[in-house]
Amino acid sequence: MAQKSDGMNYAPRGKPRPVVQPGEFVYAAAHLDHGHIYGMSNGLNEAGATLKWVYDPDPAKVDAFRKTYPQVKVARSLDEILNDAAVKLVAAAAVPSDRGPLGCRVMQAGKDYFTDKTPFTSLDQLAEARRVAAATGRKYAVYYSERLHSEAGMHAGDLVQGGAIGRVVQVLGLGPHRLAKASRPAWFFEKAKYGGILCDIGSHQCEQFLFYSGATDATVTHAAVGNYANPDTPELEDFGEATLTGDNGAANYFRVDWFTPAGLSTWGDGRTLILGTKGYIELRKYLDVGHSATGDNVVLVDEKGEQHFSVAGQVGFRFFGELILDGLNRTENAMTQAHAFKAAELCLKAQAAAKVLTAAR
Repeated sequence: MAQKSDGMNYAPRGKPRPVVQPGEFVYAAAHLDHGHIYGMSNGLNEAGATLKWVYDPDPAKVDAFRKTYPQVKVARSLDEILNDAAVKLVAAAAVPSDRGPLGCRVMQAGKDYFTDKTPFTSLDQLAEARRVAAATGRKYAVYYSERLHSEAGMHAGDLVQGGAIGRVVQVLGLGPHRLAKASRPAWFFEKAKYGGILCDIGSHQCEQFLFYSGATDATVTHAAVGNYANPDTPELEDFGEATLTGDNGAANYFRVDWFTPAGLSTWGDGRTLILGTKGYIELRKYLDVGHSATGDNVVLVDEKGEQHFSVAGQVGFRFFGELILDGLNRTENAMTQAHAFKAAELCLKAQAAAKVLTAAR
């Protein structure tokens, strides 16, 4: 059962759906600074990948990881992983400012890289990763979990691509999160390390906009951030919003924040509304607030009527199997490299353009 009250340790589990035989696709986990490494590992394991190594300079993080995955071997260094020819992919959830340089090192060692979001904290890091990925032919995959590890998110994509609501006109994304301040590491409150709220959790929203709208690029037309309630951590942005316009004319607005109240049963009431020319879709991802604690709710309203789909346990998380097969076959079915990088570029540009709405007081 995934931990639903704490977003940093939210690690969804699905049904085993292996796409390879044991030992056919070997991977390692490294730099365990964010709890998302557990969700990433769960998804890969359920798709049949073999977890061989773990490395982190902090023995406590390694010990905790081994309690969940007792079969894993402990590497003495990252180089021990990178020098292992059997390892095809390195999954990592490093401090955000370290993710880009780490990914380049992994790709230069001949491995594919799978990082937690946000994948970069600067446009320079993104440019270097683009260069290294092109030069090495390796993958720089990103765990945009709010779509990829959400059965509601995946089902909505199938509906949109099947033409259920016609042409997508707008994507509205709401990404509230619980702060759980006392449990956060020091880097979480240092803007140079986490990148800013639009760069960090806004990366999910940029990725979802591109995917659902079909846009391949976008322009940031408005962005703003604020620190309304955390004067003791002045570099934390607890609110952010942005408006984007896609190259295909689709519109986007998203809001992200750290204001989920203690009374909510999950870490955030994540919502997505997708407006089309023939209907609309609403995702109530983690619960149906006031009605049910069950997540993965999809509402479809079209010319025929109103439908509610409860898709928990019905859709699965096919991204991970597709990522494994992409690694073996050098295809791009899970997510194109261009898409992963463009989502990162847009959240970085939104962050750079953001005006400050208010100062903490």
